[in-house]
Amino acid sequence: MAGTNTITQISTAGDGYAIGRTLGARQGEAIRQRVFATEEFQALARNWKGSERLGQLAAAARAEFPRYLREIEGIADGAGLDFETVFLWNCRGDLRIPPDGAEAEGCTSVLRAPAGDGAALIAHNEDGAAELLGHCYWVSVTPDDGPAFESFMYPGMLPGHTFGANAAGLVQTINNIRVHDLQPGVPRQIITRAVLGCRDLDAALGLLRRTDRASGFHHCLGQAGARRVVSVEAPASGCRVREIDGVAVHANHLIHPDFAGTDQEITLSSERRQRRGEEMIAADPATEAETVLFDGWAPTYRTDDGGDDYAQTLATGVFRLHADRVDWTVHAGPDAPDVLGGRLGLAAAA
Repeated sequence: MAGTNTITQISTAGDGYAIGRTLGARQGEAIRQRVFATEEFQALARNWKGSERLGQLAAAARAEFPRYLREIEGIADGAGLDFETVFLWNCRGDLRIPPDGAEAEGCTSVLRAPAGDGAALIAHNEDGAAELLGHCYWVSVTPDDGPAFESFMYPGMLPGHTFGANAAGLVQTINNIRVHDLQPGVPRQIITRAVLGCRDLDAALGLLRRTDRASGFHHCLGQAGARRVVSVEAPASGCRVREIDGVAVHANHLIHPDFAGTDQEITLSSERRQRRGEEMIAADPATEAETVLFDGWAPTYRTDDGGDDYAQTLATGVFRLHADRVDWTVHAGPDAPDVLGGRLGLAAAA
């Protein structure tokens, strides 16, 4: 993959609209040429553009989180597109896509609790549509209101639903889940963006416990200095928080005992990646996160593997949570490590 997976960096600041407009202006070509080419977007447009349900999602988002609707409006204007088209793309997980409703998202995460004085760790493979490989972004954002943050970003989609961290030391990575409990409410992309605006872990968990969410994700969350790493399964119908003691792996389906029997789709790829990751850490709890995420048996690191959720690994993010900072690195692939990296110090959150 070396030399083929470019991750473009964008820096922006200001209010929600200004932030979105800068992002959209840099991403318009990728949205038109890459996003519009995906089967997923085309199915969304055929089935949901102009629908009452899409209007309900927009109304709920605007009522509860208007600042993030302004970011989407800015993205649309910056890219020279209409708001509904960009908002539709941001509701991809809140609207069922016939015939099977599956999105092009795989993703696998590794969580490690701090031991002694050592750092906690959250690491993540971001798997998405192959059309987006080499056409995603690393964004550095300084909002007028709320902590600055860094995040991996798909073209045209709010930051937050992939992997990122903010200047309060809060780290979030996201795994898609396919739970059949969709309802009118706040889109899950809005919720993940709002998490990046939180100043502590408890505030983020409060967002995930809201009962007005249209759908949900699995979230890996941690905060530098707090010595806590949590795995949160948060479909629209509930929220379960697991405090990590040791090391854990999570793929793309609900595994908490309280969700046993929940109506969900479990792809073969997700089942295999979950099982393989658990076997690796059971055999050696000290196994490096990259060893798990770059493993080829399931495969966990995915390169057009023909899996039944048709995803491809777009990037890998690794976050080390210390007492006073978050150190992060992004790998474009096993053969292109450490293409980006940086540090977020907690003093920046003041």
